[in-house]
Amino acid sequence: MKRIFGWTLLAAALAASLGSAACAGPRVGDEIKFGVWASERGLWDEAIFRWKKAAAANPRSVAALNNLGVAYERKGMFEEALKSYEAALAVDSQNSYVKSNYKNCQENLKAPPAPETAKPDAKKK
Repeated sequence: MKRIFGWTLLAAALAASLGSAACAGPRVGDEIKFGVWASERGLWDEAIFRWKKAAAANPRSVAALNNLGVAYERKGMFEEALKSYEAALAVDSQNSYVKSNYKNCQENLKAPPAPETAKPDAKKK
């Protein structure tokens, strides 16, 4: 399955949108930063929790919505990811990072699943 998870896209979208998140209050920016910290450590459930909180506090936070989409993709939750990207695009339809992530997510959703690796049978005693 084609997987494009651009950490660069995540970081760039965060940097581009953090200024607008800060206007909504330090809580939103802190939640976004905590989510980034969690995602860098592979703690995707925690990242989702933080970015959901940030998006609830500021539904116009493109960073929170985009990052939430990335996290959902990492968890294989492609429908939820698309919804997050669509919400981000509703706020900023020209954001190139969100547009790219949205397009890649659509492609991942259409791609056939990767073949599973055959597991050797357990030895019987």
